Amino acid sequence: MTPRHPLTPGRRTGTASAVLALVLASAATGAGPASAAGGEGADVPPGAVAYRPVAQFTTAGKPRDLLLHPDSKKLYVGSDDLPETAEANEGGLHVLDPADGKLRSSVGQAPGPTGTLGRRAVRQLVAPLPGDGAVFVHPLRGIGTAKDGDAAAAGAWVPGAAVTDAAPGPTPSTVLVAQGPVLSEVDIATAAVKRSVTLEGGEEFAVDAARGAIWFTDVGNRRMYRIDTATFQVTKTVDLPAGEGFGGFTEVDPETGAVWVGLDTSVVVHDATGKRLRTIEGVDMPRAARFDAAAHEAFVVWQDAGDTSQPGSDNNGTLTVHRTGDLQEAAKPVVLPGNHGQSGSAAVAVEPGGAVVFVSDPAGAGITRLERSTSPKVTRSPADRSVTAGAEVALTAQAEGTPPPSVAWQVSTDAGRTWRAVPGATSPTHTFTAAAADNGSRYRAEFTNDAGTARTDAATLTVTTADTTTGGGASAGGAGGGSGTSGSTSGSTTGGPGGPGNGSGGAQGGAGDSTGGGSVGGSAGGSAGGSVGGTVGGTGATPTGGALASTGATVASLAAAAVVLTAAGWVLVRRTRPRKTA
Repeated sequence: MTPRHPLTPGRRTGTASAVLALVLASAATGAGPASAAGGEGADVPPGAVAYRPVAQFTTAGKPRDLLLHPDSKKLYVGSDDLPETAEANEGGLHVLDPADGKLRSSVGQAPGPTGTLGRRAVRQLVAPLPGDGAVFVHPLRGIGTAKDGDAAAAGAWVPGAAVTDAAPGPTPSTVLVAQGPVLSEVDIATAAVKRSVTLEGGEEFAVDAARGAIWFTDVGNRRMYRIDTATFQVTKTVDLPAGEGFGGFTEVDPETGAVWVGLDTSVVVHDATGKRLRTIEGVDMPRAARFDAAAHEAFVVWQDAGDTSQPGSDNNGTLTVHRTGDLQEAAKPVVLPGNHGQSGSAAVAVEPGGAVVFVSDPAGAGITRLERSTSPKVTRSPADRSVTAGAEVALTAQAEGTPPPSVAWQVSTDAGRTWRAVPGATSPTHTFTAAAADNGSRYRAEFTNDAGTARTDAATLTVTTADTTTGGGASAGGAGGGSGTSGSTSGSTTGGPGGPGNGSGGAQGGAGDSTGGGSVGGSAGGSAGGSVGGTVGGTGATPTGGALASTGATVASLAAAAVVLTAAGWVLVRRTRPRKTA
C-alpha cells in the first residue's frame, strides 16, 4: 500500500473536520512558539565573573599574612603592631570569624631565643595544624605554633641567620625554612636542623609536594633551582627573564605543578618541568598568589609601589584571577584602593571553590573580604503572542546569576529602535491586559546584578480586534457544504450555498460521485461546514455571527483558511487521479 502524503485528504469523511478542528484548537489557545534562552549581555558577556568587596576587617592590627584553616574554617592572621596605637600592641596571631571579621582570640606571646615568652609579631603563616591552629614564623628566627584560645604559643628558634621564607616540610613534624640562600628542613617543636643545602643565591621558595620538588628562586642571578625533596640535591637550573631584580613571590600550583614567580611588574609561569609557559604582564608589583584547585584558578595580588615618581603609580593595588589551564583572565580585575607596598607585602587567602577571597592591606591596616559575582545569563526569553483586545497577556523571562539578578521589563513601540521601562513591571512574569494600541509592541526583560546586565530576546505582541457585527463561518460553510451536483468535474469547488446557522450545512453536502470529489467534498465539507459553519454560523456568502463569535473568539478567518487548504489539497489529488469511465 502506498502511503498517503500528509496533505492528501483521506477517504474517510472525518479527515477534513479533524484538520479544521486542529487549526481551531490552536487559535483558541493562543499558544506561541516555545521560549528559548536567547538574550545577550548589555555590558559584559553573559555569565561573566567578577569579584566585589563586601566588607573591610580592621580587627587584626597590621595584617601581614592570611591562612583560611581547611578544617575549622577560621581565618588566621599574622600581624605586626600598629605604630599609631601606642597604648596597645596588636602584633601576634589573630583568629577571626571569616564571615564578619569578628575577633575570636589573639595569641601575642611566643618564646624568644632563650625560651622566654614575649610579645611577638607574626610575619608569615606556614601551615595549618590538624583540626585547628597554625604554624608560623616570627622575627627573627622563631618557629611557633598556636590555635584559637591559646594563651601563648609554643616554639623554638632556628640556629643561624634570619629566616627569609618558610613552607610545610616533607613530614607533618617539620617545616622548610630559607635563611638567605640556605635551605633547611627543621623540626617544628625543637627547631633542630635535620638537613640543609646551600644555593648560589636567593631567599624564597615553594614546594611541589605531589612531585617531590622544591623550587628555589634566586632573583639576583635570575635563576630558579629545582631541589629533589628526597635527596635534597639540586636537579635542575632554570633561567628567569632579565629584569630590575625585584622578586615578589614564588608559588606552586598544587594541581598542575606550575611554578608562578612574581618578578618586577610581571608574573612568569613555568610548567612542572621548568619550561616557561607565559609571562603575565602588569603595571603594579605582584606580591602574593594563591591557587584554588576546585575552581582551577590562580589569585594574584598586585601592589602599587607607593612612589608617585614611578610610572603607573596611582596608590591602588589590584586583584587578578587567572585560569590555571590557559592562564587567561577568569574575572574582571578588582581595584584595591590604597593597597601599596610601602608598608609591607599584601597576602591573599581563598575559600575552597573561589566564592570568597581575603586580601590583606598592611598600609590600610585592614583585610578586604571579596565575594564572587556572576553576571546574569538568560535562561528563558518571552515568546511572541497573538491575542484579541481585552485578553490577559502573561510574558515570562528567567535568568541565572550570582547574586540573583533583579528584573525590569521594557517595551518598544518603534520596532526595537528605542526602549522604555514598563512602570512597576519587576517580576519574572509580566501580566497585563492587551489593548488594540499594543499591537506590534515588543517586550523584553532586563536582568541586573553586581556583575553586569543581560537582556532577553524581544517578544512581539500581535493584538486583533473582535468583530461583533459579522460572524465567522459563512465562508467556511459555503465552501464545504456544496450540493455536489457538479462533483464529478469540480467537487466542492462549486459547492452550493451553506447551511443555516443551525448546522444544516452537513445535510446539504454534495452527492457527487466518489471519484470526482462529491463524496469527499460533500461529506468532509458537509461535516466541516455543518459542525463549523453551523456553529460558527452563516447563511452563505455573508457571515452573520454564531456561537463562537458571540463569545469574542475570532476564529472565522482561521477556519476559512483551513477549509481552503483542505480544498486545495483535495484539488491536487483530484487533478492527479484519473476518473473512472463508465
